[in-house]
Amino acid sequence: MSRTILIVEDEPILREIMKDYLLEEGYQVLEAGDGKNALALFEEHEVDLIILDIMLPELDGWSVCRRIRKTSNVPIIMLTARSDEDDTLLGFELGADDYVTKPYSPPILLARAKRLLETRQIREQEENTLSSSGIIIHFPSRTVSANGENCCLTHTEFEILAYLLKNKGIIITREQLITKIWGYDFIGDDRTVNSHIRNLRAKLGEQAKHIVTVVRSGYKFEEKV
Repeated sequence: MSRTILIVEDEPILREIMKDYLLEEGYQVLEAGDGKNALALFEEHEVDLIILDIMLPELDGWSVCRRIRKTSNVPIIMLTARSDEDDTLLGFELGADDYVTKPYSPPILLARAKRLLETRQIREQEENTLSSSGIIIHFPSRTVSANGENCCLTHTEFEILAYLLKNKGIIITREQLITKIWGYDFIGDDRTVNSHIRNLRAKLGEQAKHIVTVVRSGYKFEEKV
């Protein structure tokens, strides 16, 4: 999937050079020549990275960075014509991820942008998936695989498995499962939990061994059984 980069630079020539390099690498590019327009574009579009100049008309880069950080952790590379250490520290304090001093090499700037995008992609993947012992849960699609085979779980089975994996190695009582999955006002007993665990194990096949019954306590997910 193509990533979108917002260039915020008031010098048209520099903006065009950056744009050409990014387009050649397959990125989608948005452009802004001032801080106010930058914020408007950021609100209107899904942006994956921002290259942000500090000295801008209407609204400076510091202010743009500060406002964006109130709602987003999108990677930001700040550009400055000065190499003042105080400027660099202020940028990082405001939430910038990297800092490049003008004049800069476009290939170097591109390499830094790639690094930040790769780091963000890895972080997104870690947030979207949970895996252990051959079991992989993908939360956006609510799908589960065990040893590479897809498992068709019900909503409740999915929630139970996710809860056990998030707390692997910890004994989860049946009462905790009932409260977490069904809620405090659930009318039922332990047999409801046992039944769902039994069905879940049947669907996980060999990997079911990692859901361990702890006598008179509950269940826990163990990586090594």
